[in-house]
Amino acid sequence: MALPSSTVLPHFMLSGWATNDLGVSKKKGTCGGVICLQRNSFEPLKLRVHSTRVPSNRGQRRIVAANPTEAAVIPNKPLITKEDLVAYFASGCKPKTEWRIGTEHEKFGFELGSLRPMRYGQIAELLNGIAERFGWDKIMEGDNVIGLKQGKQKVTLEPGGQLELSGAPLESLHQTCAEINSHLCQVKAVAGTMGIGFLAIGFQPKWEDKDTPLLPMARFGIARKFFSKRGTLALDVMHRTCTVQVNLDYSSEVDMVRKFRASLALQPVATALFANSPFTKEKPNGFLSMRSHTWTDIDERRTGMIPFVFNDSFGFERYIDYALDVPMVCVYRQKKYIDCAGMSFRDFMAGKLLSLPGEFPTLNDWENHLTTIYPEVRLKRYLEMRGADAGPLTMLCALPAFWVGLLYDEVSLQNVLEMISDWTSEERKMLRDEVPKTGLNTPFQGGLLKDVAESVIKWAKDGLERRSLEESVYLNELAEVVATGVTPAEKLLQMYNEKWGHNVDHVFEELRY
Repeated sequence: MALPSSTVLPHFMLSGWATNDLGVSKKKGTCGGVICLQRNSFEPLKLRVHSTRVPSNRGQRRIVAANPTEAAVIPNKPLITKEDLVAYFASGCKPKTEWRIGTEHEKFGFELGSLRPMRYGQIAELLNGIAERFGWDKIMEGDNVIGLKQGKQKVTLEPGGQLELSGAPLESLHQTCAEINSHLCQVKAVAGTMGIGFLAIGFQPKWEDKDTPLLPMARFGIARKFFSKRGTLALDVMHRTCTVQVNLDYSSEVDMVRKFRASLALQPVATALFANSPFTKEKPNGFLSMRSHTWTDIDERRTGMIPFVFNDSFGFERYIDYALDVPMVCVYRQKKYIDCAGMSFRDFMAGKLLSLPGEFPTLNDWENHLTTIYPEVRLKRYLEMRGADAGPLTMLCALPAFWVGLLYDEVSLQNVLEMISDWTSEERKMLRDEVPKTGLNTPFQGGLLKDVAESVIKWAKDGLERRSLEESVYLNELAEVVATGVTPAEKLLQMYNEKWGHNVDHVFEELRY
């Protein structure tokens, strides 16, 4: 669907900006010339460019935090059946005209002076400031602000204090990139007055887990207890990683299966292209994507390449069987999170949950449980692409462009399916395990993964061009990565070894939003 010309700004983030070696915007001050969008400005999108001041928008509300799906319109009937769970996934089916793009990204906040992670008090001040200045509603847990909501956008916190934007479902890449840019503008407008910056990287490069601030959020406490016993890198995943993801629609169960297979097979390609986490505790860590590597050692029952996706029997029901047996983390009742001690959702449906004996789940419980399952591609009422490190604005825009070009275009999708048709389960797992270390130089089928990436980028570009929205510009950064064979992580390592003099502190300026 073509958008009105007033909404299409394919080059807005590429002109009028001074950038460093990695394409991170260095525009400072009060968002002069930056696109800052106000309340509900994406329905429909209207872009407005401010000059020197960001206006205040008071009148925000306080929303008492319920559960992660409080905004979802899901009937809360008890005694749900497997048929209800199939219907839940089927309710996500949409005609192509209604397919949307939902982009999420996380970032590390840090003190500009000490480079130390933000403490919760500073996070609360930031959230309150954004709510006051830009008219977001506050999400509260008790007396503590833990997030923001505006229309279909949310700003939330990860367990290590990472700040996440969960964007609205939007029609075009221009809209989603404008949304990200506007969010970063608002964050910087408030954080700048606090002496706080935000870092565009996939893994905390300097500080250890013990330096991570603890947040006053009950479910994170339960999750720490649960996952700390299920992998040596589990707390690193929770506290020291940042990602960028895109959520995309499917038209039918068959379409879901095709997109799931294509995207799952290609997640290691995305991991290589977006690799941006080569430092740990101030030194190179031996990986290009340490973020991706940490996910290989945390509760294998809920992570990884889930090979059954490629079985002939795969569909909604098979994914349900998988999710039913993944141990639960917690359940939400009477405004409290309750530890489930690893019982399964199948137990819950039989009324045998030890922490809630005799109680049965609702569809909200099911949706909450799905958020605690972390394969490289995750099924909800849409598909989540989960394989990429967070990075600069241009890379945050490139991630949805990459997947939209491949999955929302039938020709490109079929090209991918034909290419991966002879990939074995062992090959897919090998790529998942090796790519975090060797990136595009990972040997594969007699060549290198770089060869696969070259074809895939071409197909993504062709797919975007067939949308006729001038969106292929967002792939420019990835085209350069493939052409040079140098990932963002390798650029960082080169700077570390040369102009930074082996001092990782420089990354906080190089990759500051």
